[in-house]
Amino acid sequence: MLEQYIPFIGLLIFGNIENLILASQGVVQGVDPKVLGLLSIIAVIIWLIIGTVATDVAMQYANIITFIGGLAIFILGVKAVIDAVKNIRAQKGGA
Repeated sequence: MLEQYIPFIGLLIFGNIENLILASQGVVQGVDPKVLGLLSIIAVIIWLIIGTVATDVAMQYANIITFIGGLAIFILGVKAVIDAVKNIRAQKGGA
């Protein structure tokens, strides 16, 4: 039964990493942690519903979806690091 979801294992891992990256961006920007947590939970629930409904349709595009998801994670990660470095430098300059 779980064999049909094996093509999406990379996307599951990338999705968790993406959630961590977005959370770190929110922290760097000073977002309220309660709001950030609530929005994160809502996003996970929405993706769960989409994944449950659209898995059969998306199965033929699993490799493309995983590549696009991985690329998005990479871009978000680079952006998060750049923003964090800018924030650290701004704090050191202002201190």
